Formats: sequence, structure tokens, C-alpha cells
Amino acid sequence: MQVPITKVRSTMQRQKPADESKLGFGQYFSNHMFLLNYKEGQGWQNPRVEPYAPLAMEPAAVVLHYAQEVFEGLKAYRGPDGEVALFRPGENLKRMNRSCERLCIPTFPEELVYQGLVKLLEVDADWVPRSPGTSLYVRPTIIATEPFLGVRPASEYLLFIITGPVGAYYASGFGPVKILVEDKYTRAAPGGVGEAKTSGNYAASLKAQEEAHQKGFTQVLWLDGRERRYVEEVGTMNIFFKFADELATAPLAGTILPGITRDSVLTMARDMGLKVQERQIAIDEILEGAKSGRLEEIFGTGTAAVISPVGSLNYKGQEVSIGDGQTGKLALELFNKLTAYQYGTEHDPYGWRVVAVE
Repeated sequence: MQVPITKVRSTMQRQKPADESKLGFGQYFSNHMFLLNYKEGQGWQNPRVEPYAPLAMEPAAVVLHYAQEVFEGLKAYRGPDGEVALFRPGENLKRMNRSCERLCIPTFPEELVYQGLVKLLEVDADWVPRSPGTSLYVRPTIIATEPFLGVRPASEYLLFIITGPVGAYYASGFGPVKILVEDKYTRAAPGGVGEAKTSGNYAASLKAQEEAHQKGFTQVLWLDGRERRYVEEVGTMNIFFKFADELATAPLAGTILPGITRDSVLTMARDMGLKVQERQIAIDEILEGAKSGRLEEIFGTGTAAVISPVGSLNYKGQEVSIGDGQTGKLALELFNKLTAYQYGTEHDPYGWRVVAVE
């Protein structure tokens, strides 16, 4: 399909932030968006790029009542020659379709949506910031728009992609964060939608996150929903533990998000010669490892923060310092390598960096 483009009128253009050092995260949005509609019996149709504007939907739209919605998050990076590149965009689209299957949303044609994303980036290429550490965040979303009240999958959907310039996810930048091990609330349970990127997962996490923030913690570390014993993931990231003899992370067992940065780190760590394990990790093992010195580092991985070192964690009032509260050697090395691949300042041996706009 062709992707027609309707450009915003000059008098209606949104103003780009003047100071790229103060972008923050998720505060600004570009001039255009990509849209694609679905109707039962007709399939996905009418791909287009239009000016960024409010969405019109009926108050009875299914997404507003039954949360039938999925989304993704990826970034576009300004390269050394001015080009705009994406990092493993095909994996994001595949994961989004897996989320669709879990939420009973019709899967979409990935090549068409990628084509639409490229067109969007071409139109708003000047919104991709140029300062070190900045990027253009890309948010594809699908919502159920059919108007009805009743619990069943909708017959109409809207896929849209919006973008916006961002800086560091955390105000502290690349520095150790404090996390609270959550032993009261649970994020996901076996058989649920924990592995899908859907809004309900995040809404359910807000209470624990707010309580953690009030106590001075940056993030929540979730334990499994069955035994409250094994670590799973952090609020917006997968989590890794560097022991003296291995790098370990929780397995993909249906309750955590299969992170693309997580997969990248696993691949890179193995190629660095590290022993890598995807296994259950008990919170008791973490506490004992920190006490004995066997646990050397903890860090989170995700699109927004890339690599986020953990300086300390708190479990049932017990504060545990990790690596003297400093950024670990491995976390720093992985962060430097991964961001160098993303920005094109170092050769990407994996072919993960995809140039979208020359």
C-alpha cells in the first residue's frame, strides 16, 4: 500500500524544544503521526501520515471500558553523518504482534507499519535531536475503537505511531538508582498478560511505584506472583545480576516482558565470554550474594534507560548496597557499547542498527 502524507500547515506547527539538554522524557511530541485502521471483514487499511492531533472516538469505545490495547517503545538516533537510524525495529513490531495475539487484537502487516514509520521519520526528521544522549522516542499503539458495552474482542481498531524528542529517562542520567523489593503487591501471575506490552500491566503497577517513590526509591523490583520469592523485573526494565561466576536474569516464563535490550545484552555478554544464565533467582540469593561479595553488580535494561545500574535495594526494611553503591564495570561497558551501536559511532557487528532516513 501507498502511504499518503498530509503535512501540518506552517501556522499549526508545534515548536521544537530550544534546549536539548532539558528534554526530559515523554514531554514533547512531533508534528505528525502515522495511522492505520482495521475493520472486521476488511482488514487493515487506509495507512497515512497526518498532523499530530487529538484522536476522535466514541465514549463507548472498547479501549475505554475493557482496556483492549497494546503498545511499543523504540528510539530513532541521529548518526554521525546526520542519518536517522532505528535499533532492531523489526523485533519491536514482532513483539507488538505477539501482544496483539494475547489481547485478541488482529495482527497487523509488519512491513506496512515499518514503511509508515519510515515515512513518519522522513517528515519529522528535523525533530530527531543531535545532542549526545538524546534521541527520538517512537510510540506505536493499537486501541480498540468499536463502540459497544460488552466483554468481547472489538471489531474495529486504530493503530497509530507518535514520536517525540527525549533525553535521559531518569533525571539523574546514567547513575545508580535505588530500588525497593515489592513484597505486598504483584505485577503478574502465570497465565496472565505479564509478557504482553499492554496498558493494564502498567496501571496495576502504579500503586506500588508511587509508594516506593514516597519512600525515596526510584523503581520497584517485582517478585513472582505465586511464591513472592523469585525476582522477575523492575517497573520499566528487565533486571540482571552479575555474580562472581555468572551473569543471571529471570527466564521468560510468561510473566515478564521479553525485552529487546535484554536480548541484546544477553547476546553481547555471551560474546564477551561471560557465563550467562536465564534462571530463577531467589531474593534470598541476592541478599546472601551481596553480603558475601559474590554479587558484584545489578543493572536494569530497557529501551528508555538502555542500561540502568542499581546502587542499592531495600527488602523488608533491610538496605543492601551493591558494589559500594557505584556504577559497575560491566554495566558501564555494556552501556557504552550498546549506545555506540545505536548512535553509529562504533561498528555494529550484529546488524541491529537500521538506517531509516539517509
